[in-house]
Amino acid sequence: MALKKRRLGDLLLESDVVAPDSIEAALEYGEKQGVRIGEALVKLGLAEEKDIVAALSQQTLRPTLASIPIDSVDLDLYTQLPISFAKTHQVLPLWIDEDDGSVAVAVADPFAMSPVDDLRVLLDRSMRPWIAAPTAIKEATNRIYDRLARSAGQVIEELEDEKSEEDHLLEEIEDIVDSDDDAPIIRFVNSLLTEALKERVSDIHFEPFERTMQVRFRIDGILYNKVEAPKRLQAAISSRVKVMAQLDIAEKRLPQDGRIRIKVAGRDVDIRVSTVPVAHGERIVLRLQDRSAGLLNLDQIGIEGPKLPGWREHIRRPHGILLVTGPTGSGKTTTLYASISEVNRPDINILTVEDPIEYQMKGIGQMAVNPKIDLTFARGLRAYLRQDPDVILVGEIRDLETAEIAIQASLTGHLVLSTLHTNDAATAVNRLVDMGVEPFLVASSLTAVMAQRLLRRLCSTCKESYTPDPPSMIEVGIDPDEAASHTVYRPKEGGCEECLGTGYRGRTGIYELLTVNDTMRSMIVQNLSSSEIRQAAIDAGMTTLRMDGASKFLQGHTSLEEVIRITQDDSTILEDASVA
Repeated sequence: MALKKRRLGDLLLESDVVAPDSIEAALEYGEKQGVRIGEALVKLGLAEEKDIVAALSQQTLRPTLASIPIDSVDLDLYTQLPISFAKTHQVLPLWIDEDDGSVAVAVADPFAMSPVDDLRVLLDRSMRPWIAAPTAIKEATNRIYDRLARSAGQVIEELEDEKSEEDHLLEEIEDIVDSDDDAPIIRFVNSLLTEALKERVSDIHFEPFERTMQVRFRIDGILYNKVEAPKRLQAAISSRVKVMAQLDIAEKRLPQDGRIRIKVAGRDVDIRVSTVPVAHGERIVLRLQDRSAGLLNLDQIGIEGPKLPGWREHIRRPHGILLVTGPTGSGKTTTLYASISEVNRPDINILTVEDPIEYQMKGIGQMAVNPKIDLTFARGLRAYLRQDPDVILVGEIRDLETAEIAIQASLTGHLVLSTLHTNDAATAVNRLVDMGVEPFLVASSLTAVMAQRLLRRLCSTCKESYTPDPPSMIEVGIDPDEAASHTVYRPKEGGCEECLGTGYRGRTGIYELLTVNDTMRSMIVQNLSSSEIRQAAIDAGMTTLRMDGASKFLQGHTSLEEVIRITQDDSTILEDASVA
């Protein structure tokens, strides 16, 4: 007589994993949601996945996997297996048993055998199920298919071998969009996006020339050639990107902007798309933002020394204007987001008007400008003043109207944070005056200005110590005698695998914080030059961008060449300055 299969709930009760009332709650939840009791217990937070896996193993007498060994997985088993099948059914073939030729397969639900039967037919082998946690299977699925993604260069080589009949079809935009012949182009674009995420790329450039289309990646602020696509594929690649961004593929004479929201190996990626007509076609730039990476806080972005507590004091003030300045791509938005996330509390009403919204932040009202319907920064900011705000973030002050509303908001008890495109902190004052704002209004509302740049960090794996030339150190204001007590580094020639051969990995910020004191307010009212205001700020203790860069060099974070490259426009005279 066959033994009766024991119920999962009874096994969990016997092992003291859950209480009887938890079983009742899980059964009720599972009936409503249509899930098994094990999944219901985990979703309700009444049991852990490992406990459910252990009980399922005891119930079915099948072996378990505490973790899935990715390096041991046979990738040949995945050549015909779509990722959608693996994710939907939570099954993952692992390896082939050398003795009997069966396939070990990880399953989350040992009672759902239909997907296992499908695998048996697909792979033409018998299956040996192992029970694993759903989370472990999901993570392993993403990592395995990430490894399977072929490089863009390989796809181009494959496309080069396509027959001339298909070449004719590829040249026709309508056929690329409407037919199945566009699969190679889809694979090419997808492989570029996958590689870009692996290599920490911020921007992808598609640049058409007379005979080729050049694809370049921007990594840590520097552009690198990635791959050359044949000219005959240019229209197909452009159309594929424009379809993904929901742009007009027939319009090639006017610039267009769009967005793409995709998942790459389980990572949520937001892409801003810009197309412009040029001499040999359409130039396309994709700006990638890995939303799963999360926001940085003020402690992580590189603000050091007295600047950090100084900036924190400013963002906690009840009113005034705080400006962050620097060129495009210098990390201004990241600094603003880090600032408002630090003061974000239930008792404070924070509102933002941005172009576009780059991060969705919980508890904060965010508005995107839309010029097509005349929703500008100024109009959004004016509307926000009727929303009882405490803190307002304005993506950028571009014109006199926005500047005047921001100043009026700050004078009526609101804290306003925004950005300006200026090279240093002191120039922000003159920029506002040049827009048409009265100097006395700038002096009474402006609290502080933070200028910033991004420096590439040296690769911690391959950086090498050395003794720099004294003239180079003097150029950035470092006393060679003082530097002798520090171990400094430079990038290794050729780099390593970790830094993709560049010698650098990641970036950090350098900052100069100008706090507007009574002396500077008097200078602003007198409409003195930015150089005079800058010198007064240095006399009051402000460290310039170049000084901050020199400090990070002495700390071993970056190279001397990188400091010189990034701070070329720093006009401060540093003969007498030294950095500890």
